[in-house]
Amino acid sequence: MAEDKKILLIVEDERSVLKALTNKFAGEGFGVLRAENGEDGLKVALAEKPDLILLDLIMPKKTGLQMMHELRQSSDYGKKVPMIILTNLSANDKISGEVSEEEPSYYLVKADWKIEDVVRKVKETLGMIEK
Repeated sequence: MAEDKKILLIVEDERSVLKALTNKFAGEGFGVLRAENGEDGLKVALAEKPDLILLDLIMPKKTGLQMMHELRQSSDYGKKVPMIILTNLSANDKISGEVSEEEPSYYLVKADWKIEDVVRKVKETLGMIEK
């Protein structure tokens, strides 16, 4: 069973959101890595190679877009790792066009999703449950 455990990296600067997501995913049996900004998130992603990255866009030091771009350019791992954008920006905001160029797996607006829905989307993306 240990081989089946999925590792998730959550990159989120809002500590309450980070804590809630961490607790929920750990309770679901995921190994959880955390970072509070894009710079640290990039370092953790490259060092630990998690199975999936949940990524906020607006963060200090390095935005989620910058992190995603650098990770996608860095290696075969970075080009393929599934990333789910979890942000307060709506798909209508200007930034959404920039996001699509980097091909995240999904773009989720925080206000539109319950934490259980995020867990389901992560599990679907990882092939743990059917879509």
